[in-house]
Amino acid sequence: MNPWIAIGALAVMGVGIPLGMMAVSAILRPSVPEQGKSAIYESGEIPTGTTRIRFNIQYYMVALLFVIFDIETVLIFPWTVIYRSALESGVGLGKVLFPMLLFIGILTMPLVWAWRNGAVEWVKSPRATSRKVEGES
Repeated sequence: MNPWIAIGALAVMGVGIPLGMMAVSAILRPSVPEQGKSAIYESGEIPTGTTRIRFNIQYYMVALLFVIFDIETVLIFPWTVIYRSALESGVGLGKVLFPMLLFIGILTMPLVWAWRNGAVEWVKSPRATSRKVEGES
């Protein structure tokens, strides 16, 4: 038997079962249209404003920078564990140190770019700025 048949059957089942479950639940679920079901729920309070909220893009920039440097940290730890044993086994310092320095250099370039473009500088709200000025007076 061809192994691709098993892979294809697994793919069909992996897509078919969730789609089948969604179809069955759409057919069997009760549908009672009511105004309260379509209303926005805000912890029992009367909703104010729209459901669309604009988030500051810097939240996402900080999250992406965190992911990049979190991956860097995860990859540096195993390197530090094998660093000494590699040097003791006779591997040259350049062969051990150069790949990690190259890796750190490649990951430092986006940080420098983000820093120069102001991605890591938090934008202060006008209200926070006015409070600071009032507090100093």
